[in-house]
Amino acid sequence: MNPISDHLKEDLTILFVGFNPSIRSGEVGHHYANPNNRFWKILYEAGLTQRKYEADEDWRLLEIGYGITNIVERPTRAADEITKEEYKAGREILKRKIEQYKPKVVCFVGKGVYQQYSGRKVAPWGKQCDSIVPGVIEFVAPSSSGLVRMKMDEIIKIYKQLGKYI
Repeated sequence: MNPISDHLKEDLTILFVGFNPSIRSGEVGHHYANPNNRFWKILYEAGLTQRKYEADEDWRLLEIGYGITNIVERPTRAADEITKEEYKAGREILKRKIEQYKPKVVCFVGKGVYQQYSGRKVAPWGKQCDSIVPGVIEFVAPSSSGLVRMKMDEIIKIYKQLGKYI
């Protein structure tokens, strides 16, 4: 299964960073394509998009200043299948992407994604105090996976905070 293409360009308002693609995303070639993933619904309900996009429109987020990438490229059934070596390599690749494209905000779609990237054990929801890449705001949001037990309105409330940076 091939990795999914990043959707990146310079001067993005927000770069969304996930763990890695799901098997379904790998099959269809689009980010957040698993029907149980709530990413597209969350963006819309949090007021970050004017309408609910479909996974096959993932590239269209570039038109509104948003990008998408992952810390690990390889599709898996679950994040716990990602190896330490993949995280280590992914951390360095992701840092280079952030340095190159310089988004205003990097939104980590899952606390664990941020912890793998930053090496920090503790990460509150929302804006982080110290950024790995100077001049880039790091923002931690809950995973959009349907496996997350957090209430949807709580998740949306956290994502709405991104509106301050748009």
